[in-house]
Amino acid sequence: MSGPHAADHDALAKRLAAGLAALGLSAHTELPRRALAYLDLLQQWNRVYNLTAVRDPADMLTHHLLDCLAVVRPLQQQLQRMGRGDVATVRILDVGSGGGLPGALLAMACPAWQVTCVDTVAKKAAFVAQVAAALALPNLRSVHARVEALQEAGYDVVCSRALATLADFTAWSRAALAPAGVWMAMKGRVPHDEMAALPPAIEVFHVEPLSVPGLNAERCLVWMRQRAAQST
Repeated sequence: MSGPHAADHDALAKRLAAGLAALGLSAHTELPRRALAYLDLLQQWNRVYNLTAVRDPADMLTHHLLDCLAVVRPLQQQLQRMGRGDVATVRILDVGSGGGLPGALLAMACPAWQVTCVDTVAKKAAFVAQVAAALALPNLRSVHARVEALQEAGYDVVCSRALATLADFTAWSRAALAPAGVWMAMKGRVPHDEMAALPPAIEVFHVEPLSVPGLNAERCLVWMRQRAAQST
C-alpha cells in the first residue's frame, strides 16, 4: 500500500497502538491487526448500510474502538472477582450490539470469551456475522432477534452500550443471565435517575469511571446483579 491511503492507515495504526498501550492491552498481539481490519469493514459497510453516524475513520477509532476496548480490563477484573477469571470459557451476551460494539471488540481482545451479539436489525446482525468470518473469530456469534426471545440462558455477563434505560435493559435480558451473573452497562455520565428507577430485585454494586484515550467525554460502567433473596 502506498500514497495518501497508506499514510492514513499508518496514522490510524499509530493512534491505535498508543490507545492500546494506555489501556494496558499492548500484549494482545493479534488485536491491532484485527481491530484495524474491523475498522476497514465498518467503513465499507457504513457507506451502504449506515451502521453508525460517525463517518471519519479517526473518530471511529476513538469513539467506537477505543471506547469499547476501554472495558476489557475492568471486565477481566470483574470476572476474576466472580471466580471466572481462569475459567476456560466465559459466556458474554452483548444486547443491542449494532455493529458489534462492544461485542466484536471483546471477542478480538479475549479469545477465551464466547461472545454472542444480539440485535433486532438484520443488517447489523449480518455485519457482525461478516466480521466473525472475515477476521476468523470462532468465539464471536451473531443472532438476529429480540433479546427477550432468545432461547438461551446462563450468560456470565450481559452487557450493553447506551442501549436503553437500566431498568429496561435488565428487564429485557434477565432471563439470559446466569444466576450468579452480572450486567455491565456502558454509559456516559453516571445515570443516577436510571439507577434510582431500578426495581428492588436489581442492585447496582459498582459504578466504575472509564478513561478512553483521546476522548474528552465522561464514560462509566454500571455493574448490576440480581439481589439475593432475603430470608424472613
